[in-house]
Amino acid sequence: MEAPLPAATIRTIPPRRILHIDYRRESVPTGVGQRVLGSGDVRMNEVVLCMHEMKEADWERLIYQLQSGHCTPFVGAGASMGVLPSGATLSRKLARQWGYPGRDSDELHRVTQFGGIKYGDLIHAKELVRDELATGALPDFTDPCEPYGLLAGFNLPVYVTTNYDDFIARALLAAGKRPNTAICPWNAGIAFDEKLFSSEAGWDPKPETPLVYHLHGALHDPASFVLAEEDYLEFLRNLAAEGLTGNWRMLPPSIQAALTRRPLLFVGYSLQDWTFRVLFQELSKSVPGINRRRHVSIQVAPTPTPSGWSIRDLERQLDWYYRGWEISVFWGGTREFCTELRSRMVSTT
Repeated sequence: MEAPLPAATIRTIPPRRILHIDYRRESVPTGVGQRVLGSGDVRMNEVVLCMHEMKEADWERLIYQLQSGHCTPFVGAGASMGVLPSGATLSRKLARQWGYPGRDSDELHRVTQFGGIKYGDLIHAKELVRDELATGALPDFTDPCEPYGLLAGFNLPVYVTTNYDDFIARALLAAGKRPNTAICPWNAGIAFDEKLFSSEAGWDPKPETPLVYHLHGALHDPASFVLAEEDYLEFLRNLAAEGLTGNWRMLPPSIQAALTRRPLLFVGYSLQDWTFRVLFQELSKSVPGINRRRHVSIQVAPTPTPSGWSIRDLERQLDWYYRGWEISVFWGGTREFCTELRSRMVSTT
C-alpha cells in the first residue's frame, strides 16, 4: 500500500472517480468539478465519491421536494427507536433465550436463522420475533419532531418501508388520510394484491390515499418477514430474476415509479448495516434509474469497530459500498434531523 502523504499535501482531484478518499468530513467539494483533500493523511484507494454532508442547497432541495410531494420516504427500523427495541438489542435477547453459540449475537438475521434450525420451523422463530415487537406501544404522532408524524404531514403519494410495524399507516390515519397498505410478494407464499394494484388506488396513489409498501413483510403476518439469512438470499434472488425478465410482482409500477422518478429520503437506516447494503446494491442493478437522482439519508455518525478501524476508514469503506449512488448525508439521529427540518421549514415561510 502507498505510504500516507504528509498532512500538508493538498490534492485537487476530479469529482466522481477519485484516488484519495481517506478524508475528514469537513473536506467538501470546492469549485466546479474539483475536490480538495488535505486535512489529515491521505491514502491511495480508488473509489467512487458518492456521498457528501448536507449543504444549504441540499436542505433547500429536500424541503421543496417534501412540500411539493415529489419525494419518496424509505423508512427503516431506526425510525422506531425508543418505541421498539433495536435489531441488535432484540437479537442479543433472542440469542440468550435460544442458546445461540456464535459471537455475532447482535446480527438478527443470523440469530433468526439459528432459531429456525433450533425449532425446525423458521416461521415459528419469526412468530417469536413478532411477539417481541407486538408490544402495543405507539409513537407520539403529535410530537412535532417524531419522524412518522412529520412525514405523514407532507402530501406524499407513496411510502416505502422495510419495517414490519404499521406506524406509517397509523401516522397517516392520525393526519386525516386514508392509506392503503401492501406487502411485497417476495416469495411464492405471499399473494400479490391484485385487487389493490389493478385499481387507481394502487397504480396511481394520491396524497390523500397514499400507498404504504412493506418491502420486508408486515407484523400481522410473520411468514412475510424478510428476516433470516435465507430470506434475504431468496428476496435478492427473486428481485434479480424479476429484473431480468421484466415480469414484476415484487415492485409493481407505482412502486417502481416512486423509486425511480422521485428522490428518496432514507430514514432509520445505517449505511454500515449489511442488510441495507445488499438491498440497495441489488435495487441499483435490478431497477434502472433508481440512482439517477440525488437522495438524502439520515445517518448516525460511523463508530469505530472492535477491529480498530477508524471513523475515516469506515467513511472510505461506505463510499466504496455505495458507489454510483448520489447521497447527501445528514450525520445525526432521526430526531435531530426532524428538529432541524422543522426549524428550516419555519424559517423559510
